Amino acid sequence: MSSEVSTAGAVLFNPYDYGFHEDPYPVYRRLRAEAPLYHNPDLGFWALSRHADVAAGFRDHARLSSANGVSLDPAAYGPHAHLSMSFLAMDDPRHQRLRKLVSRGFTPQRVNEKADRISELTRTHLEPALAQGNFDWIERVAGRLPMDVISELMGVPAADRAELRRLADLVVHREEGVLDVPGPAIEASVRLMGYYADMLADRRRTPRDDLTSALVAADVDGDRLTDREIIGFLFLMVVAGNETTTKLLGNALYWAARHPGEYAKVAADPDRVPEWIEETLRYDTSSQVIARTAAVDLDFHGSVVPAGAKVLLLVGSANRDPEVFDDADAYRIGRDSTRTLVSFGGGIHFCLGAHLARLEARIALREFVARVREYGVGDAGIERIHSTNVRGFAALPISVSTR
Repeated sequence: MSSEVSTAGAVLFNPYDYGFHEDPYPVYRRLRAEAPLYHNPDLGFWALSRHADVAAGFRDHARLSSANGVSLDPAAYGPHAHLSMSFLAMDDPRHQRLRKLVSRGFTPQRVNEKADRISELTRTHLEPALAQGNFDWIERVAGRLPMDVISELMGVPAADRAELRRLADLVVHREEGVLDVPGPAIEASVRLMGYYADMLADRRRTPRDDLTSALVAADVDGDRLTDREIIGFLFLMVVAGNETTTKLLGNALYWAARHPGEYAKVAADPDRVPEWIEETLRYDTSSQVIARTAAVDLDFHGSVVPAGAKVLLLVGSANRDPEVFDDADAYRIGRDSTRTLVSFGGGIHFCLGAHLARLEARIALREFVARVREYGVGDAGIERIHSTNVRGFAALPISVSTR
C-alpha cells in the first residue's frame, strides 16, 4: 500500500510510507476533497482531514477517547499507553487529576524563569556554528537546544544529554516496511524509562531545585504523584517536548529559506519572529497525526465509525484547509491564524508544553535573526525523519551570511 491514488480513484493513505513523509500535503488535499472520512481497513484506522472535523474532534473528548493513547502504532496503542504518554493517554477524571498534579510542578513561572538561560544556551550552540559559515542546523543547534532546556528543567546533568537525545530520536523513528514500533525504538524507550527511574529515586533521597523534585513534592489536597506517573511524564517531556520543538526549529528555517522574501520580513524586523513561528506551525507543523478511539458509534460524512475504532485526527491537513485559511498552500509570514491553529490540539488536552515550545522557538530564532542577514538551504545532505506522527528533519545543512 502506498500514499498514491489507486487506479480506481480512491485515496490510499499510509502514514508509514516514506514517500508520504517527503510530502504529505497532496495526499491531504485529496483526502479533504474526496474522502473527508477515510477508512484504511488494512492498517485498522479511520481518518478525519478537514479542519472543522479535526477541531471538533479535539473538543469532543467524551466521544473520542484518549484512553488508548495518541499513536497509530499498535505497540504504543492500548490500555497501557499512559505508562509512556502520561495524561495524554487518559480521559477525565484520571486525565484531570494527573494534569492538575503535574501542573503544580510544570508551571508557567518555572518556564519563564528559564528565558535568560535559553538565550545563553542558544548562543552557546549558535555562535560557534555561525563562525563556520556552513553547518547542520539540526546537529549544531535545533537538535541540542530543546534537549538542553528540558534536561535543565528536569535536572539532567549536561554529560548525559547527548545520549538521551540519541535515545529520544530512536523512540520516534520508524523503519520502512515496519508497520509498528521497531525494536530499537522499544529498547530506547526502556533505557529512557530506566534513566528517569534512577533520577527520580535520587530526588526522593535528595531533593533539588528542579522539575523532578517539584513533581515529587506536588500535592493537591493530599493527593500525590506515584513514581510511575512521574516517570511517564518525564518520558513524555523528552520525547514529545524535545522532538517536536527540534522539528519546529528545523521546519522554520527550511521554509523561510525556500521563501527568502518571507525571511526578509523578519530579518528587517526581528519583532516579527513570533509570526514566523505561527506560520511554520500552521504550514508544516511538527505533530501531524494524533490518534483517538471512538467511544461510541460516530456519524461522519454519511458513514459510521464503529465504537472501538481508531480515529486519526490529521492536524497537518487541517492546518492547510482552504475553507479556513486563505491561500492555504502559501507560506506567508504575518497571517493571523492563532485562533484557528490546531497544531497544539484543543479542548482539555491542549498541549501543556505549548508555552515552552513557543518560548524556545522565539528566543532561538530571534538570536538567529539578530546575527544572520540571509542564508540558504541546499538539497544535498538534507535528511527527513521517518515517523507516523512527527514531521521534520534529521539533518538540515545551511550556509549563512552574517551581519
